Amino acid sequence: MTGARPEQAYLSRDTDMSKTDATRAVIEGMVDGLNDHRIADIGEFFSEGFGWYGNQGCGTKRGLREFQENWQKPFQAAFGDKVCIDEARLYMGEWAAAFGRQEATHHGVLMGIEPTGKRVEIRYMDFWKVVDGKIVDNWVMVDFPHVMAQLGVDAFNGEGWEAFDRGDRVPPAP
Repeated sequence: MTGARPEQAYLSRDTDMSKTDATRAVIEGMVDGLNDHRIADIGEFFSEGFGWYGNQGCGTKRGLREFQENWQKPFQAAFGDKVCIDEARLYMGEWAAAFGRQEATHHGVLMGIEPTGKRVEIRYMDFWKVVDGKIVDNWVMVDFPHVMAQLGVDAFNGEGWEAFDRGDRVPPAP
């Protein structure tokens, strides 16, 4: 690339590194809360007006109520016996990130797919910004095409680039 470069990492540039331990405590508590399937009191970890920014199929939620009504409740209606397993977490000041998987049973309608009773793996990545002990922003990527494939639906109609792969997907879990 020649010429001027776009500004990089402007959101995290001025993070207060002294907040790392406090950020870690919020994220660890929030993940425990999600694993306990808490909805009504999940605001313990999220600010009232936080932003939740998901990939296509997930949408954008503005505020705690939208997150509860338009993400948590539909997600729990589609998936039961759900457990969240962060495979890696990173903390840097007021920022945290994780990737991992949820293991769940498909027991409700998901994007038009009727319940199958199948146990599925739901891969994700999250980035959080924590201010004054609450999550104020959350960027999310949920691998719904992978979930759909486990339920017998190919989101890419046979045109996915997996055809180019050797077959090994991710490092094995311990």
